[in-house]
Amino acid sequence: MAMDLRQVVAAILTMSMFLMLGNMIKKDHIDPLLQGLLKVSKHSLVKLASGPWKEDDEAMRPCWKKLYKTKKGEQTNGYISLSLTKGPEYHALQIANAIMIAKHLGATLVLPDIKGGKVSEKRMFGEIYDPQKFTTSLDGVIQVVKDPINQQVGEKVVIVKVPERVTEKFISAHIEPILKKKKQVRLTSQYQSSNLTKAKEIGDYLNPYACLAMFGSLDLHPQLKELVDSMVRTLRFLSWKSSAGKFITVDVKVTEFKNKLSCQRNDTTSKEYCYGAEEIGQFLEKIGFRKGTTVYLTQTEWHESLRPLRKYFPNTFTKDAVMPIDLKARYLDSGNFEYEKFIDFYLCMQSDVFVATTMNMFYNNVAEMRIASGKTQILIPANKLSTSAADYLSPHILKKNHMAYSCLCKI
Repeated sequence: MAMDLRQVVAAILTMSMFLMLGNMIKKDHIDPLLQGLLKVSKHSLVKLASGPWKEDDEAMRPCWKKLYKTKKGEQTNGYISLSLTKGPEYHALQIANAIMIAKHLGATLVLPDIKGGKVSEKRMFGEIYDPQKFTTSLDGVIQVVKDPINQQVGEKVVIVKVPERVTEKFISAHIEPILKKKKQVRLTSQYQSSNLTKAKEIGDYLNPYACLAMFGSLDLHPQLKELVDSMVRTLRFLSWKSSAGKFITVDVKVTEFKNKLSCQRNDTTSKEYCYGAEEIGQFLEKIGFRKGTTVYLTQTEWHESLRPLRKYFPNTFTKDAVMPIDLKARYLDSGNFEYEKFIDFYLCMQSDVFVATTMNMFYNNVAEMRIASGKTQILIPANKLSTSAADYLSPHILKKNHMAYSCLCKI
């Protein structure tokens, strides 16, 4: 039987694509448990995505007003320093506060260091983030230096606790007098019990400089970014047979559902419903995701309590399974720094679907970045009868109540 020329071209293109993907994901970089899944049958190369996958929205662009530029050498009123703490979901907000304070007071920002979960854990900014991107993004807005100039040896730096969202009134009352006297202030952040402030409640916090800090200043260090990108490629490759290269990320930690942090109260019945591995599997199955769908969990290492989820979705993995083997010692097994937080944060930004079982700052700020990129399929499990994924979309998306919508406009 003669083959249509278009069929021949399509077959060549398909095979070329899989050869390219195979080169991207070297065999010795994959956990041995995955080897069987990487054998792609020639009879299943062109399967389309099935399940409630939503197409991405348009990416958004900055829509803040023009920034007031500062000439080089103009900012000489002292130095603002800080350590980034608590994980990447907090860093953009901490940077936003620091930039706003430095701009308002005509001060110079000292490149932050980054603290881990333990008291002794600390990394230089350039070990996690791209310092060149950071300083370039702030060029003409504020000056950034690696170290303070002319700091007197032995002089104690005054530490000022700043609220989660600093205001000009607070800066003038609590920081300006100290900076004038000491020429250097070190910031530390306070956080409210609820970190999910809605856009209409943020008052005069947002301005062009806060928006620039949150959406235009922080990029991962190129090596760390390449690691995340390689894990994304692996997950997409594993998904190709059943979901056309799409995958789900679920923010779930064993300690959270053991301590009932992933529990939600039903407003109608007042009963509490908790989301562990079994419940997550039931939820994803109920709204139409097929058994072959690839699911990534933010839990660092596989735990036996996660096994019920594989009953529904056998292709469920944690980062230790999809991270290149030669990088595990550096990023997972060293025990010196919480690299897994950065990996999870940026990986959850890139997945086709993000499922949040706990309404926390991680969820809030992953949503922030996904809104910017147009990846708005963010689902919140709930004890409802509906089988439509659209009924479980995050309120941030349905109500557009995230502060990201105050900074960003559609392209």
